[in-house]
Amino acid sequence: MSSSIVLQPDERKSLLHSYRHAADPALHLRAHLILLLADGYTWAAIADLCYCSTRTIARWQGRFQQGRVPALLGLAARRPGLLHGWIAVLVGWVTQCTPRAFGFLRSRWCCEVVVLLLWRIHQVDVSRETVRRWLHRANIVWRRPRPVLARRDPNYAAKVASLRSLLLHLPEEETVVFQDEVDINLNPKIGCMWMFKGQQAKVVTPGDNKKCYLAGSLHWRTGVLITTEGAKRDGALFVRHLHELRRRLRRYRVIHVICDNAKFHYDCWAVWEFCHRYGERVQLHFLPKYAPELNPIERVWWRLHEQITRNHQCRSLEELVDVTLAWLTDRKRFKIDTSAYDEPQMTTAA
Repeated sequence: MSSSIVLQPDERKSLLHSYRHAADPALHLRAHLILLLADGYTWAAIADLCYCSTRTIARWQGRFQQGRVPALLGLAARRPGLLHGWIAVLVGWVTQCTPRAFGFLRSRWCCEVVVLLLWRIHQVDVSRETVRRWLHRANIVWRRPRPVLARRDPNYAAKVASLRSLLLHLPEEETVVFQDEVDINLNPKIGCMWMFKGQQAKVVTPGDNKKCYLAGSLHWRTGVLITTEGAKRDGALFVRHLHELRRRLRRYRVIHVICDNAKFHYDCWAVWEFCHRYGERVQLHFLPKYAPELNPIERVWWRLHEQITRNHQCRSLEELVDVTLAWLTDRKRFKIDTSAYDEPQMTTAA
């Protein structure tokens, strides 16, 4: 006798996996029988190859034709409606609520809390590993979230429009820089790295957190970064940096400095005195509040931390500063993303 079994690609893949990897010899034999039948072998040939009787072949062929792969391999029939319902409940809890909404003094979910809540509300008794599998099945993973600001400057649109107009209509004898400060910490920021599985790598820390600061300005036209080092992040460092801009950008009649709303950028006697004396040549423009994405230099600082300061092995602050400045010098120019200031596209009704 011959077989009329036709396997779907996913069925063949599942049977091949069981044939090659099943720990139970019985499952291995069942998968082998159906694969041979699907390939057109006769019962006599299969009986000779697998050292089994035609009765065994008939039994598992019939089982397969009735219930396909799950019936053949002894898989329990799933109840998708019930299971998917509980998964939907869990997803709603962990993505839309916090444990405090249910009386737990916790700021974030863990599998144990979900297990307790399932029993308390629905009398469903499952393990924490079951909860973890259910969440993974719903494509819910345990990852570090991205912090975002919920607050927004009420004058956001007007300020962005003003800065956009400045960039689009800037005369040749004037220039723009995007300014910001960054912390350089001897105590390294910790980032991901390659390590042996099950053996957490170690990053040696100095035991104290000496730090210095860099005030930087990213030139809008050339991508050149101008920096000034300081021991404190204050108005004095900001003013020294503004003087550095005056010296480095002498060819321009007016320097427009776009910076954030740090208090020492405007509420400082040294800054007031500088603006009174040099305000016609160095003009300050402030970004909307709570909008760091509008400052392209933030991307430079992110790359600096990713490539230099995370997991660094420098023994002294002086060494770390030297490496940082060498990296900035080696880069020479940075690509500037000013897409946030592009002219908005006008839509016309058809």
